[in-house]
Amino acid sequence: MLCSRAAMSGHRKIRFSLKIPARRYLRYYEGTVKWIQVKAFDGTRVRFPASVLRQFVTQDGIEGTFEITVDENNKLIRIEKLGMG
Repeated sequence: MLCSRAAMSGHRKIRFSLKIPARRYLRYYEGTVKWIQVKAFDGTRVRFPASVLRQFVTQDGIEGTFEITVDENNKLIRIEKLGMG
């Protein structure tokens, strides 16, 4: 997990929206594309393994607002879906 801002002590939460149609996510699911990069609501650019989104895949793909929690070294602790769009 990489963030463009310096790490802060303690855990940090980063929120973003994501919409990936099923056809496109198939490349991530199959491992052809391994990383997803998004721009968070606060402007932070975040890169994380595509595999962490598998739990949120539906027949339509992935869509919603998500929150990633990272530690002081920007290591992914968890990802949570907060809602649609």
